Amino acid sequence: MTDQEFDVLDELYFVISFQDLMRNLSWPATDLLSVLKELVEKEMVKCIDPQSEEEIELSASELDKKHTKILFLATKKGLMEHNSREE
Repeated sequence: MTDQEFDVLDELYFVISFQDLMRNLSWPATDLLSVLKELVEKEMVKCIDPQSEEEIELSASELDKKHTKILFLATKKGLMEHNSREE
């Protein structure tokens, strides 16, 4: 797990929007989106539809288009990897 992935997962213990993540981490949008896509691909982060509050699966290209309209949350796998990392 990279330092950037660790930092993002640190913010995803609760459901959060892309805008709030960007504000909390003070990262450029392109950098944050890149790390989020990696974490989604590794099944460490899931995407949540804000209206239904249900998990949705998005491809990388869909995530490029919809990342500002959805919410993010660490998966159990992501939380376990985050908590097992030794600093």
